[in-house]
Amino acid sequence: METILVTGGTGFVGNHVVRRLCEAHHRVKVFARKTSPMKTVQGLPVEVCIGDLLDRASLDRAVQGCTAVFHVAADYRLWAPDPRELFRNNVEGTENVMAAAKKSGVQRIVYTSTVGTMAFSKDGKLATEEAFPVPSALTGAYKQSKFLAEQVAFRYASDGLPVVIVNPSAPVGEGDFKPTDTGKIILDFLNRRLPAWIDTGLCLTDIRDVAQGHLLAWQKGRPGQRYILGGTNMSFKDIMDTLAHLTGLAPPLIRLPQQQGPGVGGQVTSVKLGDHIAMIMDLKLKTGKITVCHNRLSFLLAFNFLNSLEFKRLKG
Repeated sequence: METILVTGGTGFVGNHVVRRLCEAHHRVKVFARKTSPMKTVQGLPVEVCIGDLLDRASLDRAVQGCTAVFHVAADYRLWAPDPRELFRNNVEGTENVMAAAKKSGVQRIVYTSTVGTMAFSKDGKLATEEAFPVPSALTGAYKQSKFLAEQVAFRYASDGLPVVIVNPSAPVGEGDFKPTDTGKIILDFLNRRLPAWIDTGLCLTDIRDVAQGHLLAWQKGRPGQRYILGGTNMSFKDIMDTLAHLTGLAPPLIRLPQQQGPGVGGQVTSVKLGDHIAMIMDLKLKTGKITVCHNRLSFLLAFNFLNSLEFKRLKG
């Protein structure tokens, strides 16, 4: 039985990782803030360590006696009044976790990145682990900060720290309380808030597979390597049709084209697509246009299809 620290263990992905580790009878420590939703770990045989990613001393205390660290915690906001908060939490926070793990002599670190740090092809090719983006092409503080945080993990790996990176795609499943953008699509479908579909696509992954991928990366992953934790590439229409088949609800019939207007101040983009897209994205109309976070727009107006071959190899 090993002692393992999981940051972000009260969140959607982190909580599933915690549960898989508990099922394997490991001693699990959950690193969480005072404001974290503790109900997700109630009844689990875990030790909760209260702290903050920006409080190095709290991390040093939490990591003591641990043989492995899963750094799952992240500031996942597609927009923030002060984007610097995302860079502090995601980049500086990752730096602190890596430094604490190195000081403590941790044997393996799994860092949870995102497929937002992949460069998606415009010619239909599936993105792989080797598809690194041009940093200036990344939209929004979330993707930019996660890219820089991933670079921190790579730097520590190149210095000899046994860091393995995982890049989960759009997870779906039980426990998505917030919910994630993917979960919101499903909820909006069930609540009849999706009168139309966009000509785009996502790689959907069962959250249980995402959790398993974290454990496989810990057990079998190569330090300094990143692994896409992907599932099934589906067009938005296929997702709607599948939900219709499962629920008996009618799918939306209106197809919206990919049409994007010029950016405004690097933070927002106006899209002239009418009321239907406003309902889909749950956004406000302003003078006939829709003002949205550029990062969220890029999430919806791209075919984010992935090659998950390395993940399949880990599974054996």
